[in-house]
Amino acid sequence: MTQDTKKTFGLRLNILLLRISRNWLRIVITILAVFVALPFIAPTLMSAGLEGPGRAIYTLYSPFCHQFGFRSFYLFGDQPVYPREVAQSSWTPYEAYTNNLEEFAEFTPQDDFTLPWTLAHKNYFGNDDMGYKVALCERDIFMYIAILTAAVLYYQPYIRQRLRPLPLWIYVIAGVAPIGLDGFSQLLSYPPFEFWDVRETLPVYRVLTGAIFGFMTAWLGLPYIDISMQETRHDIEEKFRRANISV
Repeated sequence: MTQDTKKTFGLRLNILLLRISRNWLRIVITILAVFVALPFIAPTLMSAGLEGPGRAIYTLYSPFCHQFGFRSFYLFGDQPVYPREVAQSSWTPYEAYTNNLEEFAEFTPQDDFTLPWTLAHKNYFGNDDMGYKVALCERDIFMYIAILTAAVLYYQPYIRQRLRPLPLWIYVIAGVAPIGLDGFSQLLSYPPFEFWDVRETLPVYRVLTGAIFGFMTAWLGLPYIDISMQETRHDIEEKFRRANISV
């Protein structure tokens, strides 16, 4: 690589970094908006008979979430949620719809949360009666919705100029503790732990803990990212000013 080529590459890289530092929040909001929209597009495609694209979205989101139907929202079906019977909710339980389906015919209650059982429930997307599940579970989808909402609010100059990063101790107590308590109290009730009677948390708690965690995470992180981007922007603009380059 010649010296001129290195200079050209360095200039282009600095211009790119400058543009990112100036527009980082717009970029974040756009990425989050797409990330939040696609899980709802998946059941819409499935309901419309476009199973190939719908399944592709479920597969795309598979690494981010367990995607259990009994912990997810549904579109275009009898109910928006189908908690398990053990949750003792007012909704018709998940088992009332799935016990007689051939996809789960081989399983008994003793198979709960074994690997084959887990994969079967993860890969079942719904049907015309139940509707089709959103590609992220109730807790996760509201976590990302909260982060997106916080980012949109943070985009407003009045808020961005006055908001300071959330203290870490408040984040741990108010953001992490509720989701940890709700999630682990449920997890530790199932095999192989079984520390107490099985607990299946209700959708309302999953929504609330996910939303609180997402909002608190954004409050903690966005101001720090903004500070970092301001410093990057200032450094590059000063470098260009000394070199008499206008960008």
